[in-house]
Amino acid sequence: MHRLLATVAVAAAAFFAGTVAAVEPAAAEYRVQPGDILQVTVWKEQDLTQEVLVRPDGGLSFPLVGDVVASGKTVTALREEFTDKLKRFIPNPVVTVATKAVGGNHIYVVGKVQRPGEYPFGKPLDVMQALSLAGGTTSFAAVNDIVILHRTDGAQHAIRFHYSDVARGRDLTQNILLDSGDTVVVP
Repeated sequence: MHRLLATVAVAAAAFFAGTVAAVEPAAAEYRVQPGDILQVTVWKEQDLTQEVLVRPDGGLSFPLVGDVVASGKTVTALREEFTDKLKRFIPNPVVTVATKAVGGNHIYVVGKVQRPGEYPFGKPLDVMQALSLAGGTTSFAAVNDIVILHRTDGAQHAIRFHYSDVARGRDLTQNILLDSGDTVVVP
């Protein structure tokens, strides 16, 4: 009887261990972009509670903190930066930074799709999802010659995307997460 229970326990542990391993990792924390609106609150400091627009250059201004480069940073990093700068004026400041409106993340889908245009996004978006937002490809599209135009450190480069492979579940590494400003070109 003890052997049967031990066998069942080992089998159950192996089953659940496999189940836990299949859980996907958490998504990366959102990074602030120009056009976003942030709510900044300093506890017990009414004059230091306000909405702040991230400027087109990626910066923002806040009383006692001054100009800060916000673009590309997480709200956690901004909170820590604000807290450090406010310590000169306020003992032990308690700062909260929250994203109130996402206005800076846009991708573009152009070419032979049903609805070409600019698409805002607030959570991670991959190439297949972008094509879906654009209503899918037209019957004349060269779906295996799709190109993603991406900028890294100011330099633009092209990433090839073979739709048929991804649609069949092969070479899924092509289905990259898009960054703000990326353009999906469907010839």
